[in-house]
Amino acid sequence: MNKDDPLFGASAPDFSLNDHEGILRSLKDYSGKKLVLYFYPKDDTPGCTKEACGFRDSHNTIREVGAEVVGVSRDDLSSHQRFRTKYSLTFPLLSDPEGTVSKRYQVYKMKNLYGRQSMGIERSTFIIDEKGVITGVFRKVRVDGHLEEVLGSLK
Repeated sequence: MNKDDPLFGASAPDFSLNDHEGILRSLKDYSGKKLVLYFYPKDDTPGCTKEACGFRDSHNTIREVGAEVVGVSRDDLSSHQRFRTKYSLTFPLLSDPEGTVSKRYQVYKMKNLYGRQSMGIERSTFIIDEKGVITGVFRKVRVDGHLEEVLGSLK
């Protein structure tokens, strides 16, 4: 967790994005609850699938501490629907096709993959408290061990 991050301790940037069912979800929908808001590069890719399935498998534990999980990527609604169905995901996936919310959370960045540079989402997770304040920032997330970090910060 990075307490030196500029978003740590700040009010979480608001968002209003459609989920996998086309339902508009906003930050205010989670008021009074902790929120694990995670940004990931692409549906149904190895790292993103491992991360999503980890959140799925721990969803009850996360809920027991009064938190909800929401994933965000630039994929469209039909991609999110297929991804959720294929892996029986139990939480909403929001579509941010223009990267608007990803930019507000400073996770839309220049990435370098196999020597090719392109803009994309840098895997990141934010813990937002019941009052909408960011109490946890995890950037450049490595999937292995990340779930344990998130669970530790929620407790």
